[in-house]
Amino acid sequence: MEKTMQEKNARAKKMMLWFAMISMTMTFAGLTSAYVVSSSRADWLSSFELPTQFLYSTLLILTSSITFFLGKKALEKGKLALQKIFLWATLALTILFIYFQFTGFSEIISQGYYFTGAASSITTSFIYVLVLLHLAHVFGGLIVLSIVIIQTYRNAYSPDQKLGYELAELFWHFLDFLWIYLYVFVTVYS
Repeated sequence: MEKTMQEKNARAKKMMLWFAMISMTMTFAGLTSAYVVSSSRADWLSSFELPTQFLYSTLLILTSSITFFLGKKALEKGKLALQKIFLWATLALTILFIYFQFTGFSEIISQGYYFTGAASSITTSFIYVLVLLHLAHVFGGLIVLSIVIIQTYRNAYSPDQKLGYELAELFWHFLDFLWIYLYVFVTVYS
């Protein structure tokens, strides 16, 4: 009976996370659709390229997704010390991701494009919105990752008890996929 209740609880939590991720996906789908529609405007920058820092951040977030996954594999094998190493690596990669996002913004600003005002363009304003909204979700992901690290040190996870870790990992992979989509979309569509 208790096993069935735990399974129902796990299914409900996973379903809630899927609904949240679908909602976030719809938000970004709407924004990228608006990006496409707006690209026909006369003031659209047709030759704008994303700074290289965004490519570096893409590689970093992809790597962080791999380290998060490897942490789960270590957990499943009962290798808790290795799991902790992978979690800390994920955190370090995420901090580097955020750093390169902001240095990418600095590069856009050094090119003379701002979010709003006379020195802004509709093109770069969309890029600011897309990237900053994704960063807001990454900060949420950092909170989730921090909780997973704390719970790991509290020995809350085991090969048989890993629901919280799995939910965090699923959300992390979603953030990774979302950023890769945004990066490829803006790179190809610019």
